[in-house]
Amino acid sequence: MNALTIILSIVYVVLALGLITVVLLQEGKSAGLGTIGGAAETYWGKNKARTLEGAFEKYTKIGAGLFIVLALVLNILIK
Repeated sequence: MNALTIILSIVYVVLALGLITVVLLQEGKSAGLGTIGGAAETYWGKNKARTLEGAFEKYTKIGAGLFIVLALVLNILIK
């Protein structure tokens, strides 16, 4: 293994741990039957991206994308 593969592997593990942490910090999506009647379209529902929960969702999407790309790069480098 060369130095680049080792560094990318360490980044991959750190990213995986960070992704696990962000996912576990998120609240559950068990809104129940309130979402059927449109109760989710409140002030807080519309401005969710500005809350901490919205930031966690954004970090999860970015982290998952980086995780997949890094897995593909490591797969190419190891072969």
